Amino acid sequence: MDNLGDVRLFAEAANLGGLSAAGRKLGLSPAAASARLIKLESVLRTRLFERTTRRLRLTDEGRAYLTFCQQALQALDDGHALLQAGKGVVRGKVRVSATSDFGRHVLKGWLDEFNKRYPEVRFALVLSDSLSSLLQDDIDLAIRFGLPQDSSFVARPLAPNRRVLCASPGYLKKHGAPEHPRDLERFDCIVLGSASGAANDWRFARGGKTETYTVPLANARETNDGAVAREWAVHGYGIAMKSLWDIGLDLRARRLKILLPDWRSADAPVHALYQRNRYMAPRVRALLDFLIKRFAEQSSKFDEYLS
Repeated sequence: MDNLGDVRLFAEAANLGGLSAAGRKLGLSPAAASARLIKLESVLRTRLFERTTRRLRLTDEGRAYLTFCQQALQALDDGHALLQAGKGVVRGKVRVSATSDFGRHVLKGWLDEFNKRYPEVRFALVLSDSLSSLLQDDIDLAIRFGLPQDSSFVARPLAPNRRVLCASPGYLKKHGAPEHPRDLERFDCIVLGSASGAANDWRFARGGKTETYTVPLANARETNDGAVAREWAVHGYGIAMKSLWDIGLDLRARRLKILLPDWRSADAPVHALYQRNRYMAPRVRALLDFLIKRFAEQSSKFDEYLS
C-alpha cells in the first residue's frame, strides 16, 4: 500500500487527539504531518477530521475508516513481531468484553494473572450486559452466558453454567426461604432488565414438572446492571436469579446461599465470542487458551453448592 505511512499517521492522530503529537511520535514536523494527512484525504476523496484550533475531531467517515486502519496496522505489527521474535511472541492490545458482574469479580483478576505471564500485553476491558456494541467497539474477545443470536460471531464453549436463585443469610433469617417456586410471591425479588424489557419470567423444572413465576415488577427491585443485582442480593434486599459464575466468590464466602437447588432453571453455558473470518492475533489466541484452562479448573468447584 503506497500510503501506509499516511494511514499510520492518521491512526496515531486519532488516538492522540492531535496531528502535532502524532507527527512527533513518527518523527515528522507539524508541516510534514499536515501535508501527509491532506494527501491521504485527497487520495480517499473524503474528509477524515473536522479541524479546530484546539484539536481534531473525527468525521463519521473518519471514525468508520479508523476501525479498519487499526485492524490492518495491528495485523501488520503482529506479522513483523512474528518474523523478528518467532512464533512465541505475545504482545499488543486486546480488547475484551464481559458482563459487568463477571468482569468485575472474576475476569479482572484472571487478566491480571495473564499479564504476569505476558507482561507485554495490554488490555482494554469493556463491561456491558449487552451484545449490541461488540462490532462497533472492535472487541477481540467477548465472554458471555448463553448463545448469541448474531451469526457474525463464532461462539467457543468455555464452561457449563446454571442460573440459580440466591439470597443472603440475613434476608433468609428475617423472611425465611421458599420451598417451592410458587412461594416466591411472598418474597422480595430482584430483576435484571434490558432494552427489551425486564427478565421477570423465572422458569423452573423438576422431575418433568415445570413452574413459571412472573415477578410482579411493582414489588421488585429492577436494574440493567448484573453487578448491582448481585450487590442488592448480598446486602439483603431480596432474592435474585444469578449465574453461578457471577456469585461463586459470594457462595464461598457465605455471603449468598442458593435456594431451591432441586428446581433447575435454564442453563446458560459460558462462551467466548469472536468475529467470524477475522484474523486472531497471537495475543488473542494466548488469552483464549488461558481462559479455557481457567474455566476448566474452576467449573468443578460449583458442585458442592448444588448438593
